[in-house]
Amino acid sequence: MRSETPPVLLDVREQWELQLAALDGAVNIPMALVPERLDELRDLQACADLVVMCHGGRRSETIARFLLQHDFEQVFNLDGGITGWSEQVDQTIPVY
Repeated sequence: MRSETPPVLLDVREQWELQLAALDGAVNIPMALVPERLDELRDLQACADLVVMCHGGRRSETIARFLLQHDFEQVFNLDGGITGWSEQVDQTIPVY
């Protein structure tokens, strides 16, 4: 990871999921919309690494691989998704 700039957290969950649990500052682009918003993501990555997250880590892993296949660099999957974040980092985030 680039140490000089905090990573951009890309949340690929659906809007209804964000209503249940969300992290402040995350950029939300639902999984199905990522392919049509690659230019926007390239702009974000020009300044920082991307950490992709979802509910449990599977969707975000798929999107991280997709981005790497489309010439993105420094893309990471948040293992465990927001559930893992809630359990290991911030227990005030609801688990659903």
